[in-house]
Amino acid sequence: MNLLKATGTIGGLTLASRVLGLMRDSLFARVVGAGFASDAFLVAFRLPNMFRALFAEGAFASAFIPMFNQKVADPEGRGLSAGLDFAEAAFSVLLPVLVIMTLVLEALAWPVTQALSGGFNGVSHDQFAFAVTLSRLTIPYLMLISLVSLLGGILNSMHKFWVNAAAPILLNLTLIVALLFFHSQNPMVTARNQALAVTIAGALQLAWVGHAAWRNGVSLRPRWPRLTVDVKQLLKLIWPAAAGAGAQQFNLVISTMLAASLLDHGSVTYIYMADRLSQLPLGLIGIALGTVLLPTISRQLSSGDEAGAMDTQNRGLEIALFLTLPAAMGLVFCGEPIAATLFGYGRYGPLATHFTAQALACYSVGVPSYILVKVLTPGFYARHDTKTPVRFAMISIAANLVLNLALILPLKHMGPPLATALSSTLNVVLLYTTLVKRGHFAMDARLKRRWWRLTLASLVMGGLLLAGEDHLMPYTHGFWYVRVAAMGALVGAGVCVYGVATIALGAFTRADLALLKRRRA
Repeated sequence: MNLLKATGTIGGLTLASRVLGLMRDSLFARVVGAGFASDAFLVAFRLPNMFRALFAEGAFASAFIPMFNQKVADPEGRGLSAGLDFAEAAFSVLLPVLVIMTLVLEALAWPVTQALSGGFNGVSHDQFAFAVTLSRLTIPYLMLISLVSLLGGILNSMHKFWVNAAAPILLNLTLIVALLFFHSQNPMVTARNQALAVTIAGALQLAWVGHAAWRNGVSLRPRWPRLTVDVKQLLKLIWPAAAGAGAQQFNLVISTMLAASLLDHGSVTYIYMADRLSQLPLGLIGIALGTVLLPTISRQLSSGDEAGAMDTQNRGLEIALFLTLPAAMGLVFCGEPIAATLFGYGRYGPLATHFTAQALACYSVGVPSYILVKVLTPGFYARHDTKTPVRFAMISIAANLVLNLALILPLKHMGPPLATALSSTLNVVLLYTTLVKRGHFAMDARLKRRWWRLTLASLVMGGLLLAGEDHLMPYTHGFWYVRVAAMGALVGAGVCVYGVATIALGAFTRADLALLKRRRA
C-alpha cells in the first residue's frame, strides 16, 4: 500500500470536511457572535467533540484495529470471518455500555456542564439552565459517534479508508443547514438549534458508515454481552489508550473550563475559533497519517517485518514535517488576516477578530507537536503498548494545568492556547525519546538530512509572509469574494516560497520530482 497515496485520500476528504467546518464556524460567528450564547453552545459541544477525538480518531481505533488485524492475519485462523466475530463480540458489549452512559450523562447534565464551564463567569440561574439544556441536546452524539468508530475501524482495516474519512462531512453539512435555515435574530435560539443539529448529524454519520459496512459484507448482529478473553483484552487496552490519545482533548477541556470561569464572556469563543484553525493541519495531516500508520505498522509487525515498520514510521515523520512546519509558520505569522477573512463580519467585531488571531498564534506554536503525537503513538499501539502513551499523556495534562493556571490571568485568552501548545510539545519529546531508547525507532539518513532543511525553508516562508501581511490586511474586510481572493493569494504565495526554498536548500530533490512523475505516469 502506498503510504502517501492513502494519506492523500484521507487528507483530501478531511480537507473537504475542514473547509466545510470553517464555513460552519464563519457562519456561526456571523449570526451568533462572541458572547454567552456562543460560549454556552461551545461548552455543550466540547464533550461530544472530545468523545469524537477519543473514540473516532483515538482510543477505540488504537486498541481495536491491531487486534482486528491480528485475527485476520492469523495463518491458522479464519481470516476476515474471525475478525468479524471479534467485532460482533465487541459490539455486543459496547452497545449496552453506551446506552447506560448516555442515560447517566443526561441525568447528570447539570454537574457535567458545571464541570466543563466552571459555572461560567457571572451568569444567572436561567442562563446556566440554558447551557445545561444545550448539553442535554448534544449528549446522545457520544453514543452515535462511538458506534461510528467501531464500524469505521473495521472499514479502515479493510483499506476502505475513504468511507470513515468522509463521515465528518455530514456533521458540518448538518450544522451549516441548521445555521442557514434555522437561525434567529436571537442568538440563544440559534445556539439551541445548533445543539440539536449535532445529534441529528450523529445519526446521519452512523447511517452512512453502517450502509458502507453492509455493502462490504460487514453486518454486526447483537449478541448477549459476554466478556470473552478478547473483549477483556480490548477493554484493557481502550481505557489507557483513551487517556493517551485524548491528552490534547483533556487539555482543551481544561482551557475551556478556566476561560469560561475566569475570563470575560466571549473568551471561550475566541479560544474555540483559534483552536479550529490550528486544528486544520491536524485534520489534514495528523489524523490521515495516524489512520494509515496504525494498521500498516500493525500488519508489518504481525508478519515480523521490523525493518518495514521502522521505514514506515520514518516516512510518516518525514511527510508530517514536510507538511506541518509551513502550516505552523503560516498560522503564527499570518493569524490576523486569516481570522479577519474568516470571522471578521456580522456579529463578530474587530476586537473579537484580533483576540482570535492572538489565541491562534499561541496555539499554532504547537501545531507540529499535535501532529507528531498522531505519528508517534502508532509505534506503541501497534505493539499493544497503551500504558506508556497514557503515562506521558497524564504528565502532559498535569503540565497543561500548571501552565494554564500560571498564564491565564497575565495573558488572558492567550494563556490557555500557549499552555496547550507547550504541554503537547512535552508529550512529543517523551514519546520520541522512549521509542528511540527502546530501539523501536531510529531516524534514518534520509530523515536526518531533511528535517532541519524543512525547518529552515519554513522559517524563510514565514518571514516573507510576515513582511507582506500589512499589504494584505486592507483586502480582508471587503466582500466575501475579495476576502477569498486575498486568502488565495496568501496561501499561493506561501506555497510558492516554500516550494522554492525546499528545492534551494536540498530538502526536496530532483530525484523526488522524478519519482513523483513516474508514479503519476
